[in-house]
Amino acid sequence: MAAKPPRSPLAPASFPVLPVIDGVTFAAVSAGVKYQDRLDVMLAKCVPGTAIAGTFTRSATRSAPVLDCQAKLGGASVDCAAILVNAGNSNAFTGRSGVDAVQAIVEATASATGVPAARVFTASTGVIGEPLPFDRITAKLAELNAGLSDTAIGDAAAAIMTTDTYAKGATASCQVEGKTVQIAGIAKGSGMIAPDMATMLVYIFTDARVDQSALQTMTSRLVDKTFNCITVDSDTSTSDSLLVAATEASGANASGDAGFEAALADVMLDLAHQVVRDGEGATKFVEIEVAGATDNEAAKVHGLSIANSPLVKTAIAGEDPNWGRVVMAVGKSGAPADRDTLSIWFGDVLVAENGWVSPDYSEEDAARHMTSDHIRIRVDIGMGTGTATVWTCDLTHGYIDINADYRS
Repeated sequence: MAAKPPRSPLAPASFPVLPVIDGVTFAAVSAGVKYQDRLDVMLAKCVPGTAIAGTFTRSATRSAPVLDCQAKLGGASVDCAAILVNAGNSNAFTGRSGVDAVQAIVEATASATGVPAARVFTASTGVIGEPLPFDRITAKLAELNAGLSDTAIGDAAAAIMTTDTYAKGATASCQVEGKTVQIAGIAKGSGMIAPDMATMLVYIFTDARVDQSALQTMTSRLVDKTFNCITVDSDTSTSDSLLVAATEASGANASGDAGFEAALADVMLDLAHQVVRDGEGATKFVEIEVAGATDNEAAKVHGLSIANSPLVKTAIAGEDPNWGRVVMAVGKSGAPADRDTLSIWFGDVLVAENGWVSPDYSEEDAARHMTSDHIRIRVDIGMGTGTATVWTCDLTHGYIDINADYRS
């Protein structure tokens, strides 16, 4: 088996202290789905009345677990709910056996937990095209159910990792109707990361009371500003899933509450940034701000064109302020652009303005900015008021090393 990649140099110092979310418990076990001697299956169980919202990959080859979850969203929230996730095998491109595996896991989870099958949401992440050894998972369900704890969210975060070099968690709180509402989320993601829901698994829990329709609207809106604004390698996964569970245990009604939505947005953006910081082989966190586009959608198109360009990303890895590659990426994006109104900054260094190199440009100052582990590229298209910010990482040989050995 390939050696585990070293912890990302962009990783946070430690896994955050996440609060207990009243109404949800967690457990994780080692089932040997692919990985040996590590946690690889997690279970979360939510109390009756929990509203579930979600967004998923828009890939045309999405996996059986994704299709099953999509079909279940929007159902009644009266009963308990359960989320069951395995790492190591994505159960994607597995035909009828994939559907059968989902059904077997759902039924076994329902039996072990007492949660109706219609409220069991599953996800699988890992290698594509290999049958899921679901019996290894179902054999552990009694143990998972018996081990449920309101403090085990960290174990759950560790269990869903694949090529991740660290577990990812984030939290926020806010005041709703005079009560403190808590939010805690976990995520996995490292490679095969691009918008269209971003390429990851994300699970966020709150003790707020939020109507399912309101929670779904809020979730979809915030995903477009967070997870759909990151990219590592432009590849969209077959297995992307994001679920938000609102247990209503606090009694505070957060439907339509702006403070709650802002706190939820903070958690989503924190997790999205952590995924980029754990990009396979990443050594630089890159923030790309686009202004002056014809509209916000065009700005995002330009930003993602820059973020997904291998030439831009390798220049960043080499700490080369090669602004010509940014010009190239803007020009090829397909969104409206004008060479003679384009301006570019690396950090605070004005590199080019109005379609030409700035007379005050200092290559030395720009190169100094490129040595940072947080790179900022700003572009003004000079054609309108559209703005967008996207986040990515550099492209190093480490990305090749990890992915060349992924199935080993």
